[in-house]
Amino acid sequence: MITGKKAVSGRKTGKDRIVFNIISVVTLTALSLFCLFPFLLVLSGSFSDQNAILVDGYRLIPREISTQAYQMLFKIPGDLIRAYGVTIFVTAAGTFLSLLFTSMAAYVLSCKDFKYRYGVSFFYYFTSIFGGGLVPWYIFNTKYLHFHNNIISLLLPIMVNVTYLLILKSYMGNVPEALYESAKLDGAGDITLFFKIALPLSKAGMATVGLFIALNYWNDWYDAMLYLDEGARHLYPLQYYLNSILTKAQALSNAAARSGIPASDVPTEAMKLAMTVVATGPIVLLYPFLQKYFVKGVTIGAVKG
Repeated sequence: MITGKKAVSGRKTGKDRIVFNIISVVTLTALSLFCLFPFLLVLSGSFSDQNAILVDGYRLIPREISTQAYQMLFKIPGDLIRAYGVTIFVTAAGTFLSLLFTSMAAYVLSCKDFKYRYGVSFFYYFTSIFGGGLVPWYIFNTKYLHFHNNIISLLLPIMVNVTYLLILKSYMGNVPEALYESAKLDGAGDITLFFKIALPLSKAGMATVGLFIALNYWNDWYDAMLYLDEGARHLYPLQYYLNSILTKAQALSNAAARSGIPASDVPTEAMKLAMTVVATGPIVLLYPFLQKYFVKGVTIGAVKG
């Protein structure tokens, strides 16, 4: 009799699990498509004819397919390529330096023999909640740190993020203390402990945080707006250049005019969307290579954080 009840209970549990999985898959698929819809609309619009956009608006399926926007875009590549170069350099250098300094600080705060680690951690945490305000921040950066019309103004303001620092601190705090002690007995110093033990065992966390940092640098346009003026157009990163194009249609015509293309021939609406696709493409292609670390890092951080 007990065995029969267990069998019935097992069948019910199995059915419930199947129903739950079906509902989960359907719900997540619907949400994924919902999130994907705007990008598909942008992609579709970039392959649409200019007149079709003006008459019918943006459509998920183009009424008239045209590659004129991409052809025109690569006829006036000067400003775009320069903005790409600035963004790639800032993203690569900023991500490397940010990961280096953030992980070093996280290692120090995770060391149990650092007497003031809790006080320093609270200091970082406190500053992430209460800021000094935009105006003092801007005055301090421009007057004392000279963040104005130079590449440093794109690198330093977002180099250290307290959230990422605390995440890496949590990872490195879970490294077994016995590994550090055995290495110290062999004569290893803090630099060796950091590079040979802490970093390799925090690979998933470093990849996850590195992806977030790279996204921050790649998508950053706010610092360029604050610290760069018209005299530093050669330092405009991709997103700020794209923002200026999207908000000032005349800028697109001026860019074409500098290459000898009549303004009337420029498909401004489709070209804006084409530039958006070109700007977001590389960072989207980067994600699959870091996906396994990203998923693992989020899972470990959620369990051990």
